[in-house]
Amino acid sequence: MEASRDFVYQKFCEYYRDPSTVIPAPILLDQREFGYLLFKERYMVRHKRFEGISSLRSVLNQTVPSDVYHSCAYYENPDFDMDKKGWLGADLVFDIDADHIPTSCNKIHDEFTCSKCGFSGRGITPEICPACEATKFETKTWPCELCIKSAREEAAKLIDMLENDFGFSLDELHVFFSGHRGYHVHVENEEVHSLDAMARKEIVDYIIGLGIKLFEKKPKKASTDTKFRLHDFGWNRRLKMGMKTFLSNARREDFVKIGFKGKKKLDFIIGKKATLIDRCLDEGYWDGFFGVGDGTWMKIAEYIKDQQSAKIDTVVTTDIHRLIRMNGTLHGKTGLKKVEFPAKNLQDFDPFTGAVAFKKGKVKVLVSDAPEFKLGGETLGPYKNETKELPVAAAVMLICKGRAKVAN
Repeated sequence: MEASRDFVYQKFCEYYRDPSTVIPAPILLDQREFGYLLFKERYMVRHKRFEGISSLRSVLNQTVPSDVYHSCAYYENPDFDMDKKGWLGADLVFDIDADHIPTSCNKIHDEFTCSKCGFSGRGITPEICPACEATKFETKTWPCELCIKSAREEAAKLIDMLENDFGFSLDELHVFFSGHRGYHVHVENEEVHSLDAMARKEIVDYIIGLGIKLFEKKPKKASTDTKFRLHDFGWNRRLKMGMKTFLSNARREDFVKIGFKGKKKLDFIIGKKATLIDRCLDEGYWDGFFGVGDGTWMKIAEYIKDQQSAKIDTVVTTDIHRLIRMNGTLHGKTGLKKVEFPAKNLQDFDPFTGAVAFKKGKVKVLVSDAPEFKLGGETLGPYKNETKELPVAAAVMLICKGRAKVAN
């Protein structure tokens, strides 16, 4: 594998030393901490400060790291130890990664192995090993189109919330493809800079739908204290929209999936879908049908809440000292770039063309195992224990993923 590692290192060298490579400077660059992972030593260098992008580029040219990061926070002294940096504020940052999103492809191309006992499986890596309760795993993942699509859908929900519920303009939202299997969204707004970890936790709770109140108090003379009600703002509006869409399109199996039982009740709900939408959702008469009460609406609302919430990495957003991958740099797990694009272009941006860093040349590699994939406008694979001459970008990705090595 030494030759393969050297090959990828050489390509990273060419990228960072190419004068045409664009690495945009983040705002207030001199107030941020920088860190980078050394390619061969696998050692993380942190607490670095740079006065400008040219001095940072000079270091990247010399060290050629596999991954480059900068702090979301601003400091008086970014290069000091953590307790002496002098925190000034931080951007509000969200990370959406397919690693945390259940998809049908997880069990096809994602694998995990417990570092302690060797227990292995396919799908999303558990937090705790079911065999020995250890928490460290070796993982093998793949950035397929379905993974990216799933992450994109979560990013779209997040952006919609930030714009329509929190009132941020699209100009304040900086959206990036992460370089691997997800998206980053940075909010650069002075109003959020001073928010502490607890305030950011409140925002996270809203994004994931934690603590939503679905009941309103009834008048004192009512037989019960609360009643299921939804108004037309924030999460309540989102639930109403989602429930309307669900009822309009749901089939019998969809109701069964979310926990409805009993043929008689299902027949009634399915037969009255249009009327339920008109009377309950549109006109607000939630208790207008005998047999369709609070329990029915709660069951549908809980399902819709999960569908409408954005699946973000909550730890990233609440950490006011977090390091985030730097725009324009390469991802050590794929060789793809972290790339920014306008929020309005989220659905149109194709990471498998727009984030490709290596666009010239081919190389022979021995591929142990790879699914069919698209990269740089080409459809490649599937491969199984075969030698292929592939575009450099594909070869780099396969090697970085541990699925190929340079052929002798």
